[in-house]
Amino acid sequence: MAAARRPLQFFLGRVSRGTRRSYGAVPEGSSVLSSSASQDLINLEYERSAHNYHPVPIVFSQAKGATIWDPEGKKYLDFLSAYSAVNQGHCHPKIIKALQEQAERLTLSSRAFYNDKFPTFAEHLTSMFGYDMVLPMNTGAEGVETALKLARKWGYEKKKIPKDKAIIVSCCGCFHGRTLAVISMSCDNEATRGFGPLLPGHMKVDFGDEIALGKIFKEHGDRIAGFLFEPIQGEAGVIIPPDGYLKAVRDLCSKYNVLMIADEIQSGLARSGKMLACDWEEVRPDVVILGKALGGGVMPVSAVLADKDVMLCIRPGEHGSTFGGNPLASAVAIASLDVIQEEKLAERSAHLGQELRHQLLKIQSKFPDYIKEVRGRGLFNAVEFNSRAMFPISAYDICLRMKDRGVLAKPTHDTIVRLTPPLNMSLDELQEGSKVLQDVLEHDLPKMQKDKPEKVSAATSTTCDRCGRNLY
Repeated sequence: MAAARRPLQFFLGRVSRGTRRSYGAVPEGSSVLSSSASQDLINLEYERSAHNYHPVPIVFSQAKGATIWDPEGKKYLDFLSAYSAVNQGHCHPKIIKALQEQAERLTLSSRAFYNDKFPTFAEHLTSMFGYDMVLPMNTGAEGVETALKLARKWGYEKKKIPKDKAIIVSCCGCFHGRTLAVISMSCDNEATRGFGPLLPGHMKVDFGDEIALGKIFKEHGDRIAGFLFEPIQGEAGVIIPPDGYLKAVRDLCSKYNVLMIADEIQSGLARSGKMLACDWEEVRPDVVILGKALGGGVMPVSAVLADKDVMLCIRPGEHGSTFGGNPLASAVAIASLDVIQEEKLAERSAHLGQELRHQLLKIQSKFPDYIKEVRGRGLFNAVEFNSRAMFPISAYDICLRMKDRGVLAKPTHDTIVRLTPPLNMSLDELQEGSKVLQDVLEHDLPKMQKDKPEKVSAATSTTCDRCGRNLY
């Protein structure tokens, strides 16, 4: 087995040569605060910030590559990558250099005027992915909103859908943000309850079910403007579609004249082992949404790609953003894309992902009662636990113990832990992360279950308000 994995180690050695990172020491010039600094900051945020997140209790103070340091100087390995926004690693020197150089020249012009960076970024991005045009925004959620508006406008102008009758089809279990338009198609009760009335014009279909999609298209195709989907569902727990599904979606969208809209905000830019997750089946969506790693973990940058026949349906004054396409973001995005290409991060993700799943499957073989499934592509992976065997311990509890042992991951739902480290993580760091998960299951979990309270409330229902299914 060791001999079989030599090509992987040889490949990783070639890719990372000359870019070895320090690991285990606080960066030079940094200051270590008192032992109570982290808790003081957590308390301050709790008192002064909205409670719209439930973070793992660790404070980031400094970061480099795949390593994080808290204010007290303790180091951690990052296995979340800010939900894939830090594919290139924290504080990548080329991206930071681009940020610094551009910040000293020009940061914002607004789109009321031209600037000398956005046209270069637009040409760079469209050429890289083979589309005619880009519409720049800032956050991923804005990118999704842009794609929804673009699809509706195209539907009315080009497909001649009757006024206010356009439909967007999306998938059960999807996650495209938490704006009002997006939660109107969400199966996440926490995101939808208390925020009604939700927007009309949405229909749902099971992810990976080409037959159900074909049925909806056949019955409502004359009013359907777009099909919005994640090629790999991230928030749902890294759900991989069946082989051939993406090609079937492409064929159905072409047959019924529906825009195929791929949300590649989390799955794209080398995360899955390809530049786009749609590349796994060599399909070309009509619209691609990018974000997260497009900003290199430095600032928010998002983009919607499409050809002129679609993009030019939006005219001046119909959509925009003061900061969209700003010169600082454009310079950072160019550098971020260059790092992905120059360091062959897509190839690196594919090889490291195989190694990580190999390690995780060995852990599953040791704990088959605890681990229900290991799945993923590239460095986009998840471990799903058996809730009955783990009870009353949740995936969040597992992440807390992993944090105590120096590895940072985050659960999605009660039973799934995503493992999505920076794509420039070393093989040694990758192995350390999987070993920590094994140690938690072997040494920590039995004690956690033994110490469980006498009375534990049953898990809350995950039945979707929209479709009535128990999704997770």
